[in-house]
Amino acid sequence: MRLRAGGSTALAAVLTGLLLTPAAPAEAATQLVANGAFTSSVSPWAAIGQAAASAESGRMRVDVTSVVAAPWDAMVATPTAAPLTPGRSYTLSFDAYATTALTARATVQYAATPSTNQSLATDVRLTTSSRRYSIPFTAAAASSTAAEVTFQLGGSGGTPTVRLDNVSLLETQATRPTALYASRLSNPAVWVDTHPDAPQAAAIEAGIASRPIFQWFGGWNSDLTLAVDDYVGRAQAADRLAMLVAYNIPNRDACAGHSGGGAGDAAGYHAWITEFARAIGTRHALVVLEPDAVAAAGCVTKVGKDPEDQYRMLLDATQVLRAQAPNAWVYLDAGNATWIRAVDLAPLLVRSGIANTRGFSVNVSNYITTADSETYASAVNGHLAGTVGAKKYVIDTSRNGNGPYTDATPDDNWCNPPGRKLGVTPRQQASGAEYLLWVKVPGDSDGPCGIAPATPAGTFSPELALALVNGTS
Repeated sequence: MRLRAGGSTALAAVLTGLLLTPAAPAEAATQLVANGAFTSSVSPWAAIGQAAASAESGRMRVDVTSVVAAPWDAMVATPTAAPLTPGRSYTLSFDAYATTALTARATVQYAATPSTNQSLATDVRLTTSSRRYSIPFTAAAASSTAAEVTFQLGGSGGTPTVRLDNVSLLETQATRPTALYASRLSNPAVWVDTHPDAPQAAAIEAGIASRPIFQWFGGWNSDLTLAVDDYVGRAQAADRLAMLVAYNIPNRDACAGHSGGGAGDAAGYHAWITEFARAIGTRHALVVLEPDAVAAAGCVTKVGKDPEDQYRMLLDATQVLRAQAPNAWVYLDAGNATWIRAVDLAPLLVRSGIANTRGFSVNVSNYITTADSETYASAVNGHLAGTVGAKKYVIDTSRNGNGPYTDATPDDNWCNPPGRKLGVTPRQQASGAEYLLWVKVPGDSDGPCGIAPATPAGTFSPELALALVNGTS
């Protein structure tokens, strides 16, 4: 479909949830739980009280053998591989489900004094469907910090069977990583890994798949905590900086419609962004918040909605992220240099909560040159200076190597135009934009349009990817 110049261009990556398996720990981050995958045994885990543990199909099966009153009367426990460091942040993650719904208790406690020195002791509601749990905590002070992880399963009034898998305990890096994470979960990497003999594979691997690219998250993630926790955990284990796009606001892509969707209403979006933020937890990350949502808010009137509701939902999202993901640098999206004048956009950013964020992003999924995007971002900051103050900003350079496409019908030049090229590779900068980033996934279609007339939005196309590598149609 056609839009006015500079219209909505952000698109969802739809393969985020594929092949989600726990990250193999790298030297940068020590995995503190031995045998959290239960491939062939449960050792060194031990069953305590009225519990029996065994390995079953790559999970730990725990049977509560008698009705007991206290949670700790039927439990499993394992020592951590190293003592905890008081005052430092950790994340306990695991998959779990039970034969009947029950409230379990997860703890990370000091082995010498377990009942009185628990760094983490939280109730976890298990259901009959497997889901991911990701729980950040701070290690408490103690004279002896050798620790253990426990799952306490008693007190439900019955004898349920619980299955646990992918148990992980990692410490959050004390120093923020400087290197960006190049994930094998990105659409280009998944394509290369599943088509290694394709003629385009080598060029796409070298030019795109091996680069740090943002991972997009939205309603297509059936288990959002699993998707976010797995991705961020992989980055943490490699001592790299995770990069995420939150893309699920109601009335998403209201101007163009190719990437339409999002949460059903404000309450649904609050629940979604809260789960997203909690899954990041205290770990380090970059987050681009809702591409196009501020600039496109005026388009929601086409479906009978109020732009002010969009700004209020974004304000709430910035507050949730600040509270639940304190080490995430959040950049509220600010559209691109040809869409809305800086003087008009700045107050919309303020209403949308930019004061709660690190700053803003520009040119997401667009083709505007880095120089023009810098000029625009500086102008936006000039208009923010009198209210919230100038903010940090990032620029999406994923497809701006040849600048924007121009022809006789400019309203649709944002949608898979010919002759575009990859921009400079992702990097941090000492001046100007804080980062130049590949927020848009190179090779993912903008919709069934341009040089990919039959490729839906968010679908990876090796032909589109190769065209960007070569800078040709």
